[in-house]
Amino acid sequence: MSLSVAPPRPPVFSPQPVASQVAELQARIRGMQRTRIDSHGLPTSPGIAELLPGGVLRAGAAYAVQASTTLALALLAGPSAAGAWCGVVGLPALGVEAAAAAGVDLDRLVLVPNPGEQWLQVTAALADVVTVVLARPPASLTAAEVARLGSRLRQRGSTLIALGEWPQSEATLRVSDDRWMGLGDGHGYLAARRVTVSVTGRTLTGKPRRKQLWLPDTEQTIRPAGLAGVPPAARLERSDEAAVS
Repeated sequence: MSLSVAPPRPPVFSPQPVASQVAELQARIRGMQRTRIDSHGLPTSPGIAELLPGGVLRAGAAYAVQASTTLALALLAGPSAAGAWCGVVGLPALGVEAAAAAGVDLDRLVLVPNPGEQWLQVTAALADVVTVVLARPPASLTAAEVARLGSRLRQRGSTLIALGEWPQSEATLRVSDDRWMGLGDGHGYLAARRVTVSVTGRTLTGKPRRKQLWLPDTEQTIRPAGLAGVPPAARLERSDEAAVS
């Protein structure tokens, strides 16, 4: 007989009413958060940090991640492991087990799965009380609303990881050359995933920065790609969207 223990569930907040939700969050987080991003920023996963301007997530900045929830969670994991509170907005299908596997501390994670028409207000409210916000921006967001949220981030010293396009991003990260490993000829299971991550940004000159990463390797660790951790099995290519539910 075996027992499995589910990871703790982070608090889930509805967007109504925003003011009372913010007050509740402030009361819970005040005095509990060990650190916020300082002027030097917080580290993220080491393999990804090598690609970022300055090697850290900068306070008051926004970062865009194209079509890869796994990569976005990898960015979130570093600040979370360092003690920062994090929030996730507009990702109703995100599994807390996947977040925990990526290294996100569920004890310091706040979820708002369905902000509805109040996406901007909810995201700005979370930026008031947590260090990093991972959010999927709606297509209807205007340039003025982007500027307003950017101003709030700079004022509060919080960081936004946008899953999708973000016009004022410090850097934009994309996944390509996506290969899963572990499947043989009609048998086996997915054990490791090797990708190429490319980064462009307004402070980066010349060609995009590129690096091959295990996302993750056979030990469920995100790190630079190499021979270690590769199972002796055939490879199966899949798109990033198909790999992440």
